[in-house]
Amino acid sequence: MKFAVCLANFGTYADPRQSLRVAQAAEASGWDGFFVWDHLAFVWGPPSADPWVTLAAVAAQTEALTLGTALTPLPRRRPQVVALQAASLAALNEGGRVVFGAGLGGNEKEFTRFGEDPDPRRRARLLDDGLRLVRELWPGPIWVGGNSAPALRRASRWDGWIPNSVGRDGMAMTPAELARGVATIARGAGFDVACNGYSSPHDSELVAEYEQAGATWWLENLHDRRFDLDGVLARVSAGPAR
Repeated sequence: MKFAVCLANFGTYADPRQSLRVAQAAEASGWDGFFVWDHLAFVWGPPSADPWVTLAAVAAQTEALTLGTALTPLPRRRPQVVALQAASLAALNEGGRVVFGAGLGGNEKEFTRFGEDPDPRRRARLLDDGLRLVRELWPGPIWVGGNSAPALRRASRWDGWIPNSVGRDGMAMTPAELARGVATIARGAGFDVACNGYSSPHDSELVAEYEQAGATWWLENLHDRRFDLDGVLARVSAGPAR
């Protein structure tokens, strides 16, 4: 099991310098990766930061973290631009790797505010077409998010799965539910399952249950609703629940 911080890109973290502080604390405290959400939060509330700019700042100031997005709604992105951003980030992140986490996008306002089609079927086609183009242009890992049957089928064609395993305040997927998803995907060694979660540094037994269910990564979700900045830094500095 590997462990990563998975940080919001809005509110406090609309300032990439604050995200960098969290990433540096993560590296110093033994976390393996640093992932960033990808929301246009300003359309429904708080200011937000571009995740690729944030990740570039982190890559320039850390040495060995795996970096990525969790998740980018690819249907509202130009896939050729995403591939260029991922490749550029990978070149900058010399000591680690880059993961592109992708999904349909769950906030309709992030589409409709700019005249884009929020229809799920249309977004699904754009996602599949976009993923194929990203892979054509960039050879790095692609993880796909979502819990629906189509999302599981889609994830099985790529390099990893990010289940929607957390709610607003805690876990929303049991280890048994995760195991059923892993069994449905039916991929073997080398396929990553990145479980989003909430843990304290002392929750090693909880994390172990998800590892036994098939998780290969634990993504610790951190945001303003959970902790203020000092609380986030304290949680990260306390290290993963190994």
